[in-house]
Amino acid sequence: MWEYIEERIIKCAEYIVETGCTVRTCSARFGISKSTVHKDVSERLRLIDKDLYEAVREVLEKNLSERHIRGGIATKTKYQHESKKNK
Repeated sequence: MWEYIEERIIKCAEYIVETGCTVRTCSARFGISKSTVHKDVSERLRLIDKDLYEAVREVLEKNLSERHIRGGIATKTKYQHESKKNK
């Protein structure tokens, strides 16, 4: 694997572990696609650093389990904002 790809993978993985952010947030931070971040941290990272891979996997599983809650909160906020705008 090319060196710049390995560096990108490690940087993304460390950022996810440090902040507990989502793949979407990480992709916005580093200016790469969500698909690339997901492939980097879920497949390629395992070949580079197994311990870091396990740490990232825990964060991603936590985010996945909380996804429906964040979606509900976002929808609630959206409609509260719209109802205030219409008054």
